Amino acid sequence: MTEKSGLVKKETLIYALLIGFVAGFISGAIFAVYKLGPNTTSRQVSGTANTATSPQLNNQQMEAIANLEAEVTANKDNLEAWTRLGHLYYDTEQPDKAIKAYTQSLALDPNNADVWTDMGVMYRRNKQPDKAIESFEKAFSIQPGHEPSRLNKGIVLLYDMDNPQGAIAAWEELLAISPQAKLSSGMPLQQAVDEIKKELATMTPAE
Repeated sequence: MTEKSGLVKKETLIYALLIGFVAGFISGAIFAVYKLGPNTTSRQVSGTANTATSPQLNNQQMEAIANLEAEVTANKDNLEAWTRLGHLYYDTEQPDKAIKAYTQSLALDPNNADVWTDMGVMYRRNKQPDKAIESFEKAFSIQPGHEPSRLNKGIVLLYDMDNPQGAIAAWEELLAISPQAKLSSGMPLQQAVDEIKKELATMTPAE
């Protein structure tokens, strides 16, 4: 692992990034999302899919997890070890274990917006959207300009809670703080919001 405990996971960084419309969302628009970050290759995931797969661990990951599990058993106050362990569980598709590790990390450092956001993504993968929203909101209550948590809140509202208006509101709150916010594709977030509004308008019956 190369992530430091104070940095948001790259997958989390823009788990919430929208890159374009495809058919499917309320017989109108849906976005594909990218999980991005500075140190790993981006992987495309479906905005609507939230399926868990059996973790495929390589020898290096298994060894790293075993070492960190031993470390946190012996030293329960090792903040960095808990966070790194959470990241490893995150990377190996083990959301339950990641949540537990991140919970221990946050018990030691409750003001880490990045870890709150990572945990929110794990709750989303664990089909607990309410908990995901709570985690993202905690992240930006600590750091109001925290873009990943605000973007991810919108994604969960849009895809998992079928609440496009709530997603728009979440992203407009971000735009009020950071008007130049952009998606991974380079598309301005404002443009994406405008596109969703247009789609919703076409689905609204005329009076």
